[in-house]
Order: sequence, then structure tokens, then C-alpha cells
Amino acid sequence: MSDNPVWRESLAVYFDEGHGFQVYFYMLVILAPVEFLSLYVPSLDAQMWSGSASLFKVSAITALVLIVYFTLRVANQEFAPWRFKRLKHWLHDQAQTAGSVSRAQISFLLVHVAVSLLLFGPLLIWAGAIARTPLPLITLTLLLLPFYALTYGVWGLATLALWERSLESRQVFIRSFFVCLVFLSALFYLPSNPVAFVLALLSRQELPALSLFGWPWSGTTVHLTFHILLGAVGYGTHRWALAREPLS
Repeated sequence: MSDNPVWRESLAVYFDEGHGFQVYFYMLVILAPVEFLSLYVPSLDAQMWSGSASLFKVSAITALVLIVYFTLRVANQEFAPWRFKRLKHWLHDQAQTAGSVSRAQISFLLVHVAVSLLLFGPLLIWAGAIARTPLPLITLTLLLLPFYALTYGVWGLATLALWERSLESRQVFIRSFFVCLVFLSALFYLPSNPVAFVLALLSRQELPALSLFGWPWSGTTVHLTFHILLGAVGYGTHRWALAREPLS
């Protein structure tokens, strides 16, 4: 991977040149005040926030929304877009294969998610300790965050490959996609919503089952299956968009 020019470009733009630092600053400057305000704003009901795992719930949901939203934007190259060479340059001028470009982009997405977790981890663990959240629930939450980030993040890569020349169209699609799947999904079937799933998990509540073809499916099974399929379709769309001719 170190010889992959697409991989090296992403690292150079986000870390060597520092364009990615604003992403992590935004994430921290939102999450940290949410945690502290949840503890110290006197107008809040003390009973509500002193209950088991309540502070951790607020922190976990905030971290979930932030990591998904900013991973989509990073994958869509919305930060310093002028510093990235076009995909056509890599695929045609540099004779990189669609597979090598895809692997480089996915690998960088993994690096971004790992850095995000390193930033969020101490704050979430601190919130969990204050709220006396069981360690298994904290661990499971920290595992779910990268799962959601990658599941949704591959759609940012697919959007980039589909509409590379139109930054405005990509931005509109990313935000519409984020709102529809993270928020509006709760209006149609609650177990498909990641926020509802994490809240139910931390509250130790069972999500309503779904009956399909006469068979009952648990909310957890439906949720995980939906997101695995969502990520697989996003990855497939990304690979197809890279391999198609000509790139638009």
C-alpha cells in the first residue's frame, strides 16, 4: 500500500499538509461541550442525567452522528477538494486499476475512522465511567462506531466516483443521504435506525421484531443485516463507478 500513489496523496493532503486537522477539531469541539454541558447545565433535570448510562448515551449518540457525518464528508473529499487529483488521472494517466484506487481509498477511510476513535475514545470512556456504564456496553459502542462509519462512508466514496466533476451535487446527495438514513429511517422502521439501535442497546431494551414471509426476525438481526447489505451495495457501487468508462 505504501507504493500506491492514491494512498500517499490522501495521507499528504490530510496529515502532511494539515487539511484534515480541521475535521478532528470540529468533531472534538462539538462532542466535548455536549458532554460537559450535559453534566453542568443547571436547568437540566438532575435525576435524568444522574441515572445509569444517561451521560454515556448522550455522548455515544453524539459521537455516532459526528463520526458518520464527517466520514461521509471525508470520503467525498469535501475538505480541500482542490488538492486531490481527479480519478481519471489515476485510472487513465497513471494506469492505476480500479481495484488499487478502491483499496487506497478504503484504507485511508480506515485510517480516518481510527483517528476519530482515538479522539472520541477517552471522552466516551470518561462519560461511561461517570455514568457507571458497564464495560461491555462501552466496548460494544466503541465497536459499533467504526462499523457505522464504514457502512455509510463507502457511500461517500461511491458519490465521489459517480459525480466527481460536480462538487455541489455530491454535497447535496451526501447530506440528503445522511438525513434520510440516519434520521428519517426512524419514521419507517425503528430497528433500521442506528441512533435507535444504540439507545436500545444502552438501555437494554429489545427492538420490535419484524415478520417477513411468516418468520419473525429480531430487531438486532434486521438492523445488522440491513447495514451489512447497505455497506455491500455502497462498496459495489463504488467499484462499479470506478471501473465504468468513461468516468463522468
